[in-house]
Amino acid sequence: MNWLFLNSGKCDAAFNMALDEALLENVLRIGQPVLRFYGWAEPAATFGYFQNFSEVERATHLRPLIRRPTGGGIVPHQADWTYSAAFPPGHEWHRLKAEESYRRVHAWIQCAFAVLEIETELAPCCKKTLPGQCFSGHEKFDLLWHGKKIAGAAQRRNRLGLLIQGSVQPPPGAATRADWELAMRKSAENHSAVTWREFAPDAALLEAATAAYQMKYSQAGYNQKR
Repeated sequence: MNWLFLNSGKCDAAFNMALDEALLENVLRIGQPVLRFYGWAEPAATFGYFQNFSEVERATHLRPLIRRPTGGGIVPHQADWTYSAAFPPGHEWHRLKAEESYRRVHAWIQCAFAVLEIETELAPCCKKTLPGQCFSGHEKFDLLWHGKKIAGAAQRRNRLGLLIQGSVQPPPGAATRADWELAMRKSAENHSAVTWREFAPDAALLEAATAAYQMKYSQAGYNQKR
C-alpha cells in the first residue's frame, strides 16, 4: 500500500486546522492516504466542531481557541505531538465504522511506542471527569500510559473521505518527537505493508488551505459561531 507523509513543522493554529480540512477535501484527487505531522507556532487549544464556544472559553486559559473540522473535546496544544491522517473515499479505512477506525489509529500509535520500548495500552472502557475536556479521563480505545490518557483523536467521515486528527501527550522523557514519527512510519511498514513517499502540497491544496484559513479558521465569527 502506497501512503504519503507530510511534516509541516510548526504552523499557526488556524492554518493547522485549515490545512487538515484542505487535505480532506483534496484526498480523492491526491488518490492516496496522507499522514501529516505538525506542531504549533504558539500555545493554543482546539475544540470540537459541535462544542459551544462560551463553554470552551471558560474551560481553558489557552489562546487562541480554534474550532476543529472534526468532533471531540478541548485539546491543549503546547508540547503535544500532533498528527492527522486523510483517507480517500472507498479506502479500507474510510469504510470502517467510527469506533473501529478510532481503535485502529490508537493501536497504530501503540505499536509505534512499542518500537520505542514504551509500554502502553488501549483503554477498555470510559472514565470521565471534566466534560468536554479531551484529556480529562478517557474514552474507550484511547491510549493509556500507566493508566493515564496520552493519545486521543477526533474524526470526520463524509463523501470526500475520512479525516482523523490526533494528539499525543508524550510520556515525560520517553522519546523524541522525531523518534516517534519514524516509529509511526516503521510500524505501518511492518504491520500493514505500507510504503511511504514524501508528499509536497501542490498549488491546489495550498490554495484550498489558504482560503479556509482566511475565510473560516482565522475568523472569530466562525470559531464563535455556536
